[in-house]
Amino acid sequence: MTPVELSRTVLHAVRRAVDEGELSVTVPERAVVTPPGPGGCGDYATNIALQLAGAAGQSPRRVAEILRARLAGEAFIGDVVVTGPGFLNFSLVGNASALLVEEVLRRGQRYGHAEGFSGTVVRLRCPAEVRAVVVTDALARVLRSQGDLVRVECEGRPAPEWETVLGVDSSHSSSHTASHSGSRSGSYPGSLGSHPGSHSGSHPQTRPSGPNPLPDLDVTVHPVPAPADPLPLGRDAARWALLYPAARDRPRIPGDHLAQRETNPLFRVRYAHARTRALLRNAADLGFHPEPGPVSDAEALLAALGDHPRILTTTATHRSPDRLARHLVAVADATLPLLPAVLPLGEEKPSAAHRARLAVAEAAGAVLAGGLSLLGIDAPDHL
Repeated sequence: MTPVELSRTVLHAVRRAVDEGELSVTVPERAVVTPPGPGGCGDYATNIALQLAGAAGQSPRRVAEILRARLAGEAFIGDVVVTGPGFLNFSLVGNASALLVEEVLRRGQRYGHAEGFSGTVVRLRCPAEVRAVVVTDALARVLRSQGDLVRVECEGRPAPEWETVLGVDSSHSSSHTASHSGSRSGSYPGSLGSHPGSHSGSHPQTRPSGPNPLPDLDVTVHPVPAPADPLPLGRDAARWALLYPAARDRPRIPGDHLAQRETNPLFRVRYAHARTRALLRNAADLGFHPEPGPVSDAEALLAALGDHPRILTTTATHRSPDRLARHLVAVADATLPLLPAVLPLGEEKPSAAHRARLAVAEAAGAVLAGGLSLLGIDAPDHL
């Protein structure tokens, strides 16, 4: 059970309590699920009871107990404990981490992507300024990963170098009907890019009936401009330099984005991915392969992997590719401590624990590669 699935389960419990008359509240859109804080226990925790207590006219602990009774018997939840003023703490059954890893490996770099068209058409507008165009390009990729159909309009023609060097796709799509399958994303100006489901066998969009369907959302992308030309950094470092800071923050150019050292977040992300690929090659040479199973001392990494779908949704909702970039750094920082224990040492034979850790490493690599791809950044197997 991923944090997203656990959040849905918590909301379902709230809805049942409302339907049965034990709570009189409006069911929120989502329940925030995170690793437990100080004083907590188990695998995950939520403050939903504290959030609902005021509207319910009951104490947070009473609300928590009402929800605990409905959550204790849910599949993959081993135990539910109320701590502090009313935090719900969840211990998942032993195979929950393996199921999460299986899901990541099944979806690969598309883990966290929507399965089909969301029904939403988004128009992104931006000035012809290099950071605005790159942020818009990345945001369009993320929105499409969540099933939205995206139309990009630029106030002026982007410089050709932004396409050839920075990888901004300024091609025009060829069709916008339910049958299209060959168009490219991120078109300029005024054209519609493809929905990723059209390339993966999922249900294509059917709502648009002409070349320029009216958007459900009209968004202007106008981050703080780049203080200098990022082109000398090259595609990957330049895009990271423009995307990693929040839109209101001034990007650092040139910065240390090309430096291969631990203080460089981009290096840590790409290095962690490359190390996972190297471990898969080394394990194959030793004659064993990934096999999801229980893994100890990887709670932070598993929590970060489970949180990836929520991060993609939040990135799309808040129009903030920097959220995804920061999440990838968190995944990388949680991945690196696991890697030295993946391969057997000396004369040690590969065990189920080694295979399970290798599966977690492979899942982490898939999330890192998929996230970098949405930012338009390469994830090399060798670094």
